[in-house]
Amino acid sequence: MLSVLSYGRLVARAVIGGLSQTDSRDYSLVTASCGFGKDFRKGILKKGMCYGDDACFIARHRSADVLGVADGVGGWRDYGVDPSQFSGTLMKTCERLVKEGRFVPSNPVGVLTTSYYELLQNKVPLLGSSTACIVVLDRQSHQLHTANLGDSGFLVVRGGEVVHRSDEQQHYFNTPFQLSIAPPGAEGAVLSDSPDAADSSSFDVQLGDIILTATDGLFDNMPDYMILQELKKLKNSNYESIQQTARSIAEQAHVLAYDPNYMSPFAQFACDNGLNVRGGKPDDITVLLSIVAEYTD
Repeated sequence: MLSVLSYGRLVARAVIGGLSQTDSRDYSLVTASCGFGKDFRKGILKKGMCYGDDACFIARHRSADVLGVADGVGGWRDYGVDPSQFSGTLMKTCERLVKEGRFVPSNPVGVLTTSYYELLQNKVPLLGSSTACIVVLDRQSHQLHTANLGDSGFLVVRGGEVVHRSDEQQHYFNTPFQLSIAPPGAEGAVLSDSPDAADSSSFDVQLGDIILTATDGLFDNMPDYMILQELKKLKNSNYESIQQTARSIAEQAHVLAYDPNYMSPFAQFACDNGLNVRGGKPDDITVLLSIVAEYTD
């Protein structure tokens, strides 16, 4: 029989042993991007990080790596407004806040909120609407903090399986949650959600985890199993391999978007809502592909 003292020593050794196995290394994201605008300009960016009306950013701070995607609402074009201006400015503002250190890694909704209210206070009128997804990797805690408003989103893949993902937010079919700025006097006529309505989550990541962040142009055209098949081609965490895989995913989604005989996830969702739809969904496509790696200066 163990004495109380001997038992206490064993417990102490077990606790110390467990603590010694804790990974004290800082983590980072190795990220590449690729996308397509609906005007077929393959992989061509506008000013900033924009594919068509989509926009994105990749920012690094000493405490975290931060990514974001946004999808400008194309309907504004009917009123003479360039939809990419809103999404692009929103993402550039988020990027600047991160680089200036004006954010808390565990609160990505805060980044989105501050950016949106800066746009509201802009002296130069900026009209438009956009979905948004912000992904933050806290280097020291190894936690992935996310905020998703609308139907852009992210997947976390480990061992070939999706282990964590965003939840899509729709008011009704093909009408996602969105941030908006309307002309004076028309605020009540334009659909607009608060940044606080974003779905937020925190998740413990591991070295080698794959994080795919994208606009709905990807998810509306490629189901999970197709995305996972493409991700199997990713053999290591060097940038060139990640870039090649990101391009492969974006290219396949782009091809499927224009296939009239393909039963896309979007078409299936439409059928589920009583609409007779078949084929892909032509749309702007933005893909940010990341691997969790050990941080190096």
